[in-house]
Amino acid sequence: MRQAKIERITRETEVRLTLDLDGPTGGKIASGLPFLDHMLEQLVRHGRFRLDLDARGDLEVDVHHLVEDVGIALGMALERALGDRVGLERYASAFAPMDETLVHVVLDFSGRPYLAFAPESLDVVGEAGGVNVYHLREFLRGLVNHAGLTLHLRVLAGREAHHVIEAAFKALARALFAATRVTRDDLPSSKGVL
Repeated sequence: MRQAKIERITRETEVRLTLDLDGPTGGKIASGLPFLDHMLEQLVRHGRFRLDLDARGDLEVDVHHLVEDVGIALGMALERALGDRVGLERYASAFAPMDETLVHVVLDFSGRPYLAFAPESLDVVGEAGGVNVYHLREFLRGLVNHAGLTLHLRVLAGREAHHVIEAAFKALARALFAATRVTRDDLPSSKGVL
């Protein structure tokens, strides 16, 4: 069973989540930040997995801590749910458009965390529900560092934060689905370890 249960409690946040990579699509998501909930619902729907999340954070300070810690907890859950990674497809790539926006995500469950996403090089404006592209970067950084994931995210077109962030979550979801499929009998590495 490719499942994991994570509880991450700090002085800034409380995150409890259950992930099932092969379960029925859906789940209950409640973070106290409606836009983050909406993005996680996109991740679940297009990633075709189950996620139950109950999270709280010091939103009176900023959304940063909550968004980052949800990324960390999800990364921890992916790492645990994937186990020894035998049979894993490992690599995937996905594009997602949203109106004027186009995002490309390429990832590798290599065991080596790396994020290639530099929002400061983009001309993205605004925020959505208090979330901007810098928060997206912190979510992704938490995710890759704790999932052992190499992830490249490119914004090929788009300026409006809501569309860029949503297209990013949808492209990430599609790539996660493809990369986490079991498609072989061996470990997808010539090194013999991931």
